[in-house]
Amino acid sequence: MQRLKLFLPLLIFALLAAVFFGVERRVLSGDYAPTDLPSALVDKPLPEFSEPALDDGRLIDKAQIVGELFLLNVWATWCPTCHFEHPFLMKLAEQGVKIVSIDYKDDAEAAKRWLVQKGDPYTVTLFDEDGSLGLDLGVTGAPETYLVDASGTVRFRYQGALEQRVWDKEFAPRIAELNGQGPTQ
Repeated sequence: MQRLKLFLPLLIFALLAAVFFGVERRVLSGDYAPTDLPSALVDKPLPEFSEPALDDGRLIDKAQIVGELFLLNVWATWCPTCHFEHPFLMKLAEQGVKIVSIDYKDDAEAAKRWLVQKGDPYTVTLFDEDGSLGLDLGVTGAPETYLVDASGTVRFRYQGALEQRVWDKEFAPRIAELNGQGPTQ
């Protein structure tokens, strides 16, 4: 029994190392993202809202944007990761993906300049100056992207930059399934 006590710290260390390397392997393979937070909105209707459009201030409500599957992208000019993901959003828009955006807690003039300089991949941009719509959506920061089906139900939420790898793994299969094509590889 005394010898077992001698090896107990080594056994505990080996067990913790195995757990650490197991989690690390899952993170590197993309099976597990420790920053993922569940969304209370998944499989629930998009909240009702009435927000001004960034470009002209007209009020836009939920009924005006639902009716077909779309991405709802939350962004801001102060968000460095949003700069990173913007070219990919341009690519998606060129491929015909409908993207509605929420300019979240931002400066309207800076956001308008951004869209003129970098291009505008959005069908409409809602200006959420005080973050109230973001609060209703459960936004924890920018960027975040929601997949919303034609009925206005949130089907998926992704926190972080949207890029090709994320698109292929997280969004494309869900979109194919929602469009009745079944999951893709």
